[in-house]
Amino acid sequence: MHDSLRLLTTAYRDVAAVLGALTPAEGFEPTGCAGWTPVDLGFHMLSDARRALVALNTPADGPADTDAVDYWTAWRPPEPGDEAELWSTRIAASVHGGLPGISARYAETSAAALVAAGRVAPDDLVGTQGRVLTVADFLSTLTVEAAVHHLDLVLRLDRPGPAAGPLGEVRRVLEGLLGSPLPARWDDATAARRGTGRESLTAEDRAELGGAAAGFPLFG
Repeated sequence: MHDSLRLLTTAYRDVAAVLGALTPAEGFEPTGCAGWTPVDLGFHMLSDARRALVALNTPADGPADTDAVDYWTAWRPPEPGDEAELWSTRIAASVHGGLPGISARYAETSAAALVAAGRVAPDDLVGTQGRVLTVADFLSTLTVEAAVHHLDLVLRLDRPGPAAGPLGEVRRVLEGLLGSPLPARWDDATAARRGTGRESLTAEDRAELGGAAAGFPLFG
């Protein structure tokens, strides 16, 4: 198993385990995505796993036009007018059988995506969201998405967070976007939260980052 698949396997299985263990009451706690509960966020992650399954079964013509770092330059924090997408996710989530239905579908869909990922080579090309990437780079984007949302999911819950491997991949991508290392005193979870705007930079952070602080959040 190559590294990108190993990391995604860890990320997807960990998210599936947390979603499957949540109680109905926990399904309505706040998450790190403003306005979304674990039910809403679980549906969003289910949609991403479905997108992965489609992309991995749809070879693309080359050359690749983006990589695991550049992919994220198109994703910025929500801006005014983005509320429609947040509401549409909530509405869609509400008709999918609640948390049990969503967690079951996520488990089977993410598992199928991992099988599909194991049947293609890391340097094969796939298309997603109008871009072409190698499989290895695509799997990295999925790992980053899953790890960041795993952090969101457990924000108010006494549940395990993402594993070290997927969080390390988030840090690698954030540092690639920044063009320099993040503060060494940040652990990888802090790097993920601050790098994506889920936590504000402190005065100490801004002093250490200097002019680079203006580029935060690096994606959202």
